[in-house]
Amino acid sequence: MSTLARLLAPGKQNIGILLTVLVGAGAALVGGVIATALGVGETRGIDWIKHLIQVVLAVLGVMAVASVKRGDEVWGT
Repeated sequence: MSTLARLLAPGKQNIGILLTVLVGAGAALVGGVIATALGVGETRGIDWIKHLIQVVLAVLGVMAVASVKRGDEVWGT
């Protein structure tokens, strides 16, 4: 999950592999909870919507962590 997120995130992400893996794991957990709440967490086949939610959260997480590490303003503060 985290490697895919780094590939899809635009620009350079100057964060370590451990932080990348932690962001990916967190995105997978939160994405699974969101998918379950939406009723698409468990399906008969491949859970494409759940995986899409997880990947989007992972990309956003990698971008946010990389931005904070660079010292950029993330939330407009």
